[in-house]
Amino acid sequence: MARSKEFEEAAVLEKAMKLFWEQGYEKTSLNDLVEHMGIHRRSLYDTFTDKHTLFLKALERFEDRISGRLTAGVKQSRSAGEALRFVFAYIIHGEEDAPAGCMLVNSAAELALRDAEVDAKAREAFANTERLLAEIVAWGQESGEFAKQYGAAELAEYLQNALTGLRVMTRTTVAKEKLERTAELTMRILEP
Repeated sequence: MARSKEFEEAAVLEKAMKLFWEQGYEKTSLNDLVEHMGIHRRSLYDTFTDKHTLFLKALERFEDRISGRLTAGVKQSRSAGEALRFVFAYIIHGEEDAPAGCMLVNSAAELALRDAEVDAKAREAFANTERLLAEIVAWGQESGEFAKQYGAAELAEYLQNALTGLRVMTRTTVAKEKLERTAELTMRILEP
């Protein structure tokens, strides 16, 4: 008679995601995962196949989480400027009870050059963020909040680059005030 799973897959995947986010792929051992997730090694293999597959699922979970929260915050904004400020604030301040920085940026820096699947997931996630930024910029250009000197797609590429830099800096001890000044200067570049 087969045993039923004694854990909720989404809950243990969340735990794995946070551990990979905090430590990175290479520094996270199978023993770390089993202990942190609170499951048996056999259950990890039965459910997620191997460490790499678990990591890719954790990256997907992270992307879904961040994308959902950014999209929801943008939709609640009353103006494009408010939406973009929300994005910057979310990136700089993160979430309570979550590791600092961005799991996708960390993973891309650690693995993308030698892991095609991680590279593809990171590029896809960055492209999704860039599309959201292009929508915000287009909204701001249509409302007159943002300059029209450059196209929305071009400015979204620039903003994505600025956000990626901020995501890296949030993993350091740099003061949040400095990151906020950087975000504010970036916003000023969009002024008409």
